[in-house]
Amino acid sequence: QVHLVESGGGLVQAGGSLRLSCAASGRTFSTYGMGWFRQAPGKEREFVAGINWTGTSRYYVDSVKGRFTISRDNAKNTVYLQMNSLKPEDTAVYYCAAEKTGRGTKLDPPEYDYWGQGTQVTVSS
Repeated sequence: QVHLVESGGGLVQAGGSLRLSCAASGRTFSTYGMGWFRQAPGKEREFVAGINWTGTSRYYVDSVKGRFTISRDNAKNTVYLQMNSLKPEDTAVYYCAAEKTGRGTKLDPPEYDYWGQGTQVTVSS
């Protein structure tokens, strides 16, 4: 069992930065692949970034490549999403999720086993 808690969301102007954190409980965190998803009002939840269990492989949706960076610290049971050059279209609730295969390459929400409660990110123009 893995319990996930996101933090770090907020209101920021376009061009600004935020760093999201996802703290995990459970001794098996280091074996899970981790993903960040987002969901804007009226839209489906979409994959944003993923990282494998060792942190050596990272994956991004095209719209955030070069702006967002996913990382993890297994000693702290935490995964991060550094978001730079934010745009109004990045506004959404951001969720972290854990999947048991450890690959971090899964793009579909049903493929993840555990979810956090989400944190709101609002980017003003």
